[in-house]
Amino acid sequence: MEPVRLGVVGCGVIGPTHMAAAVASPLLELVAVADLIEERARAAAEKFKARNAYRSGAELLEDPEVEAVVLAFPTGKRTELALQAFAKGKHVLVEKPVAMNADEVRRMIAARGKLVAACCSSRFRFLEGARVAADFIASGALGGLRVVRCRNLAAAGPKPEKPRPDWRLTRALNGGGYLVNWGCYDLDYLLGITGWSLKPRTVFAQTWTVPPQFESHIAPGSDAETYYIALIRCEGGTVLSLERGEYMPAHSEDAWQVVGTKGSLTLKMTWGSPKAIVHDDTTSEQGLATRTLWEGEEDNSRTSAGPVTDFAAAIREGRPPMTSLERALVVQQITDAIYASAAEGREVAIGGRRGKVK
Repeated sequence: MEPVRLGVVGCGVIGPTHMAAAVASPLLELVAVADLIEERARAAAEKFKARNAYRSGAELLEDPEVEAVVLAFPTGKRTELALQAFAKGKHVLVEKPVAMNADEVRRMIAARGKLVAACCSSRFRFLEGARVAADFIASGALGGLRVVRCRNLAAAGPKPEKPRPDWRLTRALNGGGYLVNWGCYDLDYLLGITGWSLKPRTVFAQTWTVPPQFESHIAPGSDAETYYIALIRCEGGTVLSLERGEYMPAHSEDAWQVVGTKGSLTLKMTWGSPKAIVHDDTTSEQGLATRTLWEGEEDNSRTSAGPVTDFAAAIREGRPPMTSLERALVVQQITDAIYASAAEGREVAIGGRRGKVK
């Protein structure tokens, strides 16, 4: 299979991860990189042996050798470049979150045509534990799903020597804060391991910014949330429960669970050594019986290489990627509704119309 000729726009934090994965994969050939900081583009091209280095994504899109691009820079500018890429006939892999809002995703879907487009919110579904959980849930062993939940709290540490990057908690640059940084992973994972069978309808949510005593831990002028909680009601009565916070005045926690009528799974999204999935089964006679469904080591390099190698395979095999723009749209619609519910203090319909996800 001929390797996909790849260009990567953005040579900062995550771009080099895609470059390294491309260089290591027979499915990909890294031919070009771009960054607004010219020296950084040149350094990346030299390190990863890319033939061309450009000063902007627009310049890279003019390269006839490039047939697919990774957009690995802050969210606020990505949609316009994705639209330009589609117009040039390039396949597109978008970093997470997919866009600033659902309308931007719809614009990308409308412009994509027959090209392949994917989102990196799929990252943690390339881990072995995600496959095991998805297969087990698909078998029907849990019965009808009632609650699918995650609760991840990161306790505040000491004051850092320098604040985190300003885009992380700036709405205008990132579309939001901790919710878009991690909530897209949470939603993609939970919707993915349940086979994208859940149909989210309404959400009731609340968000909070950083506690005053930790303002020195983040970039000046940050205005986005560091803590959120949401109850998402799906068609048929299944509830998605999300809670995630950073800089927390509370002990760290990481709890994930899928509860059905016949039993439940306890698991985690991120990698671990070792990592286990626990199955609680039930019968009328014995009540609850617990067993380890799966335990093993996970290779966290799959989270780095998975999105871009799956993207390349999807192009050559003519199939949808792990997380298509349509699936990313569902995640973004939920995200938009969480923000709306928190701002308005009430339940909000997902997708703009009660009872229907567009």
